Amino acid sequence: MKSIVDLFAGCGGLSRGFQDAGFDIVGAFEYWGTAAACYEANFDHPVFRDDLSDVQAAVSGIKKLSPEIIIGGPPCQDFSHAGKRIEDKRAALTEAYAEIIFSIRPRWFVMENVDRAQKSGAYAAAREIFKGAGYGLTETVLDASLCGVPQKRKRFFCIGSLGAEDGFLESYIASHLSKKETTLRDYFGDSLDFEYYYRHPRNYSRRAVYSIDEPSPTVRGMNRPVPPGYPGHPNDASELDNTIRALTTLERALIQTFPPNFRWAGNKTEIEQMIGNAVPVKLAEFVAKALAHHIGQCERQVDYSAFSDWLTQSQPLCERSRRDTVSRLKRADAICALPPAPDAYYLFTLEQNGDYQALSSSVRSQLRRAVTLYSDYRTTASANG
Repeated sequence: MKSIVDLFAGCGGLSRGFQDAGFDIVGAFEYWGTAAACYEANFDHPVFRDDLSDVQAAVSGIKKLSPEIIIGGPPCQDFSHAGKRIEDKRAALTEAYAEIIFSIRPRWFVMENVDRAQKSGAYAAAREIFKGAGYGLTETVLDASLCGVPQKRKRFFCIGSLGAEDGFLESYIASHLSKKETTLRDYFGDSLDFEYYYRHPRNYSRRAVYSIDEPSPTVRGMNRPVPPGYPGHPNDASELDNTIRALTTLERALIQTFPPNFRWAGNKTEIEQMIGNAVPVKLAEFVAKALAHHIGQCERQVDYSAFSDWLTQSQPLCERSRRDTVSRLKRADAICALPPAPDAYYLFTLEQNGDYQALSSSVRSQLRRAVTLYSDYRTTASANG
């Protein structure tokens, strides 16, 4: 499966979901040392503690990994419902992420953030960069409870594919969302030893007691016990008694759909923060499977037989040259997946790939020629309907 680099990786929720969907994670970047150490405890590939706000240096390091896909969630506190809802230098990392994508031009990318980030100025600037780089975008807010996660958590995803039309994944995503919200009982079965639990509200005008027969509210980066003076709320799922408690740290991690054997690093406060900041693993896996479906469609669009026939009919090539051209196109596709209509962006991306750069100059020229001929074939085929 395609190779991936994860930027702003945190403790690895996005990476774990893509890995579980069959993708190959070849490296991750995380500046916070505690989160990087946690990530390292759970994955075999390297974690780089680089400051991604230095775009030029970041691009240099990421290119060495030759990713076909880049995923990541730039820090989102300044867009979140929990924050002050202002944009500061951390929000600028969204634009830095976009500039990295523009410079490396992977065939595909995924950017994740809180739902309200879609309406931010930082995302508007990033979107302009993505479109300028030639990406088609699927922009969607997903409710995690409809994607196999027992939690009512909404996240924004921007999924990019070079040369694709905007909205290329919308129908697939819509058709694969669950018709029913995932409850804690749905996900954990009979393994839980409680029916109700406490989640501290932002203020006492909101409920605080929840049932396992509904999705959990959003898991935040703090976890407070039941206060002695909690007054109760008319919408609480149960009256408060001495059997109702706050969730444990491990239970909160499991609701984020991390596996039970996930190894956590840091003190309790840091672990709670990592859990609250993470992308739910099953939500990441849902997005990864949608992207895998699209990649499969793109790859099936490379009809080598039809291309070979076109070469025979339209190009003054001998039989051996025709076979060699098809073989070179397959080689280029193996190095960097061909889009439906390869163009200058694709050639640029191919030329930045380490496997391509390791070839001799004559072989590189032959591959570029084969891609150019395939582009001509696709143009002709489109014109003829």
